[in-house]
Amino acid sequence: MASRRKLKKNVNYIAGELFTECLINSMFIPGTDKAKADEIMAEILKMQDEFVSRISHTEPGNVKGFYKKFRIDFNAKMDEIIDAIGKLN
Repeated sequence: MASRRKLKKNVNYIAGELFTECLINSMFIPGTDKAKADEIMAEILKMQDEFVSRISHTEPGNVKGFYKKFRIDFNAKMDEIIDAIGKLN
């Protein structure tokens, strides 16, 4: 299992990449709904805070199950945000 520190860095990196992709999309691609892009960027920041907080407060006793559920939830949220960014154009 990776350390919490590395996991937090990975969450922050992925959130930063999604945020940058959305920002570039809203600034440089014509026809992009800027209000919708702002909502997605706010959602990315909220997702980052939520998942970093979840890493800091693991459930005692069921650590393996906790991280399994964490990974499933994180991947689902990332897929949702990626689809939303794809629909901006």
